Amino acid sequence: MTRRDFLEKAGRYGGASFTTMTALGLLSRATGRGAELQGLPSVAAGKPGTKVVILGAGIAGMAAAYELGKLGFTCTVLEASQRPGGRSLTIRKGDTLTDTLGHTQTCAFDDGHYFNAGPARFPQWQVTMDYCRELGVAVEPFINVNENGLYYNEGVAGPLAGKRLRQREAKADARGHIAELLAKAVNTDKLDQKFTAEDKERVLEFLRREGDLNADTLAYEGSSRRGFKKWPSVTSTGEMDPALDLLALLQANFSVHFHRNNEFEYQSALFQPVGGMDMLAKALFAKVKLVVRFGCAAQEIRKTPTGARVVYTEGAETKELIADHCICTLPPPILRTTAHDFGPMVKNTLNIIPFQNSARIGLQFKRRFWEDDDRIFGGISWTNQPINEIYYPSHGFFQPKGVLIGYYMFGPPSDEVTQLTPADRIEYAMKQGEKLHPQYRAEFDNAFSVNWSTVPHIKGCLSHFPEKLTKTLYPFLIKPDGNLHLAGDWASHLGGWQAGAFESARHVVKNIHAKVAAL
Repeated sequence: MTRRDFLEKAGRYGGASFTTMTALGLLSRATGRGAELQGLPSVAAGKPGTKVVILGAGIAGMAAAYELGKLGFTCTVLEASQRPGGRSLTIRKGDTLTDTLGHTQTCAFDDGHYFNAGPARFPQWQVTMDYCRELGVAVEPFINVNENGLYYNEGVAGPLAGKRLRQREAKADARGHIAELLAKAVNTDKLDQKFTAEDKERVLEFLRREGDLNADTLAYEGSSRRGFKKWPSVTSTGEMDPALDLLALLQANFSVHFHRNNEFEYQSALFQPVGGMDMLAKALFAKVKLVVRFGCAAQEIRKTPTGARVVYTEGAETKELIADHCICTLPPPILRTTAHDFGPMVKNTLNIIPFQNSARIGLQFKRRFWEDDDRIFGGISWTNQPINEIYYPSHGFFQPKGVLIGYYMFGPPSDEVTQLTPADRIEYAMKQGEKLHPQYRAEFDNAFSVNWSTVPHIKGCLSHFPEKLTKTLYPFLIKPDGNLHLAGDWASHLGGWQAGAFESARHVVKNIHAKVAAL
């Protein structure tokens, strides 16, 4: 057996290749930064008065205005709504939202409580952390991985169907059983020809530790890692539950949730701004507020022989703005219905790019039962029900009340819940969520839901550009079309992340600077 053969087999046995590669010293890590803007000279001295019109005061639009302002450009940001931040939206007491279906909600959360309807977290490697530092935005840990959180799957076979299970129990037993299988596979003479003795011992030692195997028999007999039926104390060493059977775990299909903790975007060390995600948008807005105009909806985006022209409405008036460059950060659903002069390949790409819906609901409860009763402080519980995920707040521990995210949905399930009334969305979340937490109905207080496909001036949430099109159509999104430019997280390889918006804005700023500097 070659190393490749072994890793492929490890991957088939529950995705163990990631950790096995670590043991073999084969795991590589990727790091990266976006367009570097430090050290670029200001254009103000040589070419004063270079004007840029930016459509949209979301993260991409404001970041572009901020960085261009530092380089001496004159910017105007036109925003159709009456607030900055775009999809960086935090809901608090008194906030009101009327969607395109005509439903109006007013938030009734208690003071100090909030719900991040859009982005809610970011990993430490993303440029978002750098902007928080630069703008003075305090951050705190976002508990993404909490082994005390729950798994709950319906419609599966076996004794665990429809039963909630602690994540640590499922993971510890799955890893133990898989480590046992791999250890026994490695511990055969048939592998010795290409799998060296040193490799064999390194992997066996790793598997013993990874799976908490019996050192002599290489059998998995249960582990304290999965927690206890009775926890250790002064008078007791604790009492462990027996390990779950591997077949039962496989039938329950909990492994479909395991991978989220290993993805580079969802590492356990995630962060959030203190007080809500919009604290970052507010800090960015404070730097550019003098150039932002609200209630200005773009109607036409045109090329001119020397620059760009934007026709927009402000109240009942139709106006136009002439600039040297135009940066368009309008989401694809909005841009598709806006008259523009982008070339045919850009138009084709905008029509193809899948800008999908997403839905979230913030549920305020009169008591933090997930902390009091279930000892869950932060983190996420996973289910194969349409609600998909339940987020527990990573702040305000021990407060009497709390707001958790009762569902985070994409695709057809989010489209389905979007068509419901706000009251029916609450019932939708309650009916499924109470299967993980029976306390839901007795402790429920109030709720607020956001469905991004029906948010005015946005009409969608995010896009992950299809991999097969990254070398064909994607380049047209990030290349200047004359003096017209596109920016947004959807014009990056970080769709759905604020870092994608920041990186895209930085990319466009660098392109504009280079073009002006070359004149």
